[in-house]
Amino acid sequence: MAKKSVELFGTSFDISYEILNSKEKQDLIVLHGWGSNKALMKQSLGNTLKNYRHIYIDLPGFGNSTTQIELNTQMYAQIIEKFLELTDVQKDIILGHSFGGKVATLLKPKLLVLVGSSGILLPKPLTIRLKISLNSIFKKLGLGYFRRFFIADDAKNLPQHMYETFKTVVNEDFSPDFKNYRGKTLLFWGKEDSATPLRAAKMIEEQIADSKLFLYDGDHYFFMKRANEITKEIENYIQ
Repeated sequence: MAKKSVELFGTSFDISYEILNSKEKQDLIVLHGWGSNKALMKQSLGNTLKNYRHIYIDLPGFGNSTTQIELNTQMYAQIIEKFLELTDVQKDIILGHSFGGKVATLLKPKLLVLVGSSGILLPKPLTIRLKISLNSIFKKLGLGYFRRFFIADDAKNLPQHMYETFKTVVNEDFSPDFKNYRGKTLLFWGKEDSATPLRAAKMIEEQIADSKLFLYDGDHYFFMKRANEITKEIENYIQ
């Protein structure tokens, strides 16, 4: 594991990363989802695509990477873009899971691989809308103690700046960014994914002109059991 300091937005971000197959000439960049880290992605994909140099990155605020400020996805992409420049990494393939898929899209690689990517705003279930309303009411009344009963699981135990980041990124509509992406794209999705439902996958496939969707049994983390099948499809596509 290594770290690289990135100076941007008037502050410093320590970016933790790990490289596998360091002698290979083409690069595979792997970006994890919200609340995850590079270790999970390495565990799933580390023994695949061995003719590529793998670069596993902890996004700022996760794993061993730091941030002291509130961010949005565009800012995340700018930080990682600068990190790639500093480490001389090429954007041959970028694979992004969930939130990492949004960052990957903005980085505009030669081949974009989206795995259960977020970015499509779907109507929130009634129970979620009620929780948001109640949380807002308690906040206005100064009853912050009750916040923990209404906050999303992905936002629990976060420092304030990361909680604000979470609220920002979950409400970003990436439809224009998907529509504007002109590169080749492979989409991989779990049929039982409730975090980023299958209808979101089909919408992204419609929005990205040069894209192809592959479906598998499983939930939001289906890729952990299907890494060999996913990377085989990537190899077939490249060949």
